[in-house]
Formats: sequence, C-alpha cells, structure tokens
Amino acid sequence: MPTLTRWFLKAAILYLLFALVAGIALAFPAAGTISGFFPAYFHMLTFGWLTQLIFGVAFWMFPKYSPSNPRGLEWLGWATFILLNTGLILRIIFEPLNATSPSLLSSWALIVSATLQWLSGVSFVFNTWTRVKEK
Repeated sequence: MPTLTRWFLKAAILYLLFALVAGIALAFPAAGTISGFFPAYFHMLTFGWLTQLIFGVAFWMFPKYSPSNPRGLEWLGWATFILLNTGLILRIIFEPLNATSPSLLSSWALIVSATLQWLSGVSFVFNTWTRVKEK
C-alpha cells in the first residue's frame, strides 16, 4: 500500500472518530450552545471521512498510469492531501466561530477553506482522470 494511501486512510479514520464524538455532543440538549458546529460535523463526515477514504483507495487501486509512473504525479497526490486537510481544519475551526460571532476574519477563513477544498478536488481529478481508461 502506498504511503500516501496510508496517510489518506489514517486521516479518514481520525475524522470519522472526531465526527462520531461531535455527533454525540450535538445530540445533547445543551448542544444549542455549539449549534454552529453542525456544518463542521457534516464536513468531517463527508470530506474528512468519505472523501479522504475514496481519494486514498482510488490513488492506490485505480489502473496504472504507466509502468514507470503507476500512480500519476505523486507530488500532486500529496498536494491533494495537504489542500484537503488544510481546508478541513480551517472549516472545523472557523465554521463554529463564524456562526457564534461573525467576523471578517472568520468569513475570509471560510472562503479560503472552501477554495482549498475545491482545489483538492480539482487536483484529484487532474491526477486520476487519465487512469480511468478502457482495458
């Protein structure tokens, strides 16, 4: 299993654990004080857990790009990982802050977060597209 795949999968498992804990916390009646955390919880499940799991397995299991370079551009795979996780961490921090006390900083941080997550998707598609081919 490639190192990058292991990083994607371990990060996905960590986000799943964090999301499960957050889901339990949000279920309590006192969760009204952290209601701004729901979007961050949702992002931990969809982008942290599911998307990272898919990216990691796709990087590992999709057909080879070429015999000399089987997984495409590895540096782009690492860029995908870094962009996705930086965007997620910003989202987890600033989404609740923006919900409870909106500010210019938190608004811009969310824009940067969304942009980083979008760039991670684009880099994944760019690196994976040519590996989807007929046999």
